[in-house]
Amino acid sequence: MFYVHGVQGRLFQGPLEELRRVEAVRDVVRAREGALFGADADAREGPDRAAPRAVDAPARNALAAYARSPAAPVVRHPVTTVAELMSRGALTVRAELSVLDAWRLLAARGFGQAPVVDGRGALVGLLTRADLLRPDRLPAPGIDVRVWAAFLARRVAEVMWTPVPGVAPETDIRRVASALLDTGLPGLPVVDEAGAVTGFLSRSDILRAVVHDPPLDLWT
Repeated sequence: MFYVHGVQGRLFQGPLEELRRVEAVRDVVRAREGALFGADADAREGPDRAAPRAVDAPARNALAAYARSPAAPVVRHPVTTVAELMSRGALTVRAELSVLDAWRLLAARGFGQAPVVDGRGALVGLLTRADLLRPDRLPAPGIDVRVWAAFLARRVAEVMWTPVPGVAPETDIRRVASALLDTGLPGLPVVDEAGAVTGFLSRSDILRAVVHDPPLDLWT
């Protein structure tokens, strides 16, 4: 099940085929086709990892002994739904927050995007750092510093994507992947029946499931 949420509340509820016909979603597709699209906004890994260290002889022997030990059987349960992959307790940004405060919040958590919620915690939009860096939104180089201050003081509600699609936790992952391809969005907020954000599913979440256990069931 897919949804579309905006500042007026829930605007749509239905399957992927009907979502593709919603004009608000088409607007997102058209807008993002011309947007400066940055790196996948799922930058959650934090600081660069340290360079690998040389392994001494005792450590090599221990690793070799471990490799010779019988492997425990692995129970593989195919992953099929959003609930099995989504990041729970997703970071959200309040619509009344300033652009500067929202940017600091995203940077502090190492995130590139976050669902935007109203005072009741209901989904109203999506904010991405890549979109904030679009040339058509930033003040021109060399312009008065007061213009930059005014830009950073704007409310998130003025710069977020809205309306924005959301998805129910029991939705098939393949259908979410199709929706992400349609819209060009970096991920979809996961919402409950009341429109409250319960998680977030990004493109990177899906890619990680393709290469890790338990396997992503792409064919059933």
